[in-house]
Amino acid sequence: MKKLMIKDMLISDRPRERAIKYGISSLSNEELVSIILKSGTKNYSVKDLSNDLLSKVKSISELKNFTVSSLSKISGIGKVKAITLLASLELGKRVYYLQDKSNVKLNNSKKIYEYFKDLFIDENQENFYALYLDTKSNIISYKLLFKGTLNTSCVHPREIFKYAFLDSAYSIVIIHNHPSGDATPSNEDRELTSNLMNIGIIMSIPIVDHIIIGKNEYFSFYEYINEEKNNI
Repeated sequence: MKKLMIKDMLISDRPRERAIKYGISSLSNEELVSIILKSGTKNYSVKDLSNDLLSKVKSISELKNFTVSSLSKISGIGKVKAITLLASLELGKRVYYLQDKSNVKLNNSKKIYEYFKDLFIDENQENFYALYLDTKSNIISYKLLFKGTLNTSCVHPREIFKYAFLDSAYSIVIIHNHPSGDATPSNEDRELTSNLMNIGIIMSIPIVDHIIIGKNEYFSFYEYINEEKNNI
């Protein structure tokens, strides 16, 4: 039986036409994925390809767990389609976070934790972000710089401070997660924080905090250092 291709559908039933007529929010998950993937293969329509992809997850939130490599293993999805889909997911995440946090003063560790903890939900790897702030502690931008086991050899200060200069940031907050759920800093975390704070002083762009995200908890080096000073 011949598979139904997009070109064989009634014009009014095609995803792009439905988006124009009824609005993008009216589209189903399968239609949204079809628009992102753009096309299928010779014998496999983009509609079938989208359904096949969605059948591999329990909910669309699990799409974020895919990588270019894992997506490319699905028949009909090459690297270009994989990158396009992941780029769409990442853009949506950035739009949500930056819109939600625009003009928000991130001037204490708990507030930063509350605003960014959702970035790390269901993450099974360490993710290292840098938050770039202006003179009033408003967020300018944030960037995921490293993934994987965090140590002093994989976190390059030049990457962290490069974006600080590009964004004309006044200060930086670094934040990463512990997939184990325990926010207690490791020796590597302590060494890394000390090194980056010293470099920040030299660069005149201070690292004002390093926050570690655990399961329903966080550790702040800023809070820890101030507590130690108060106990002296």
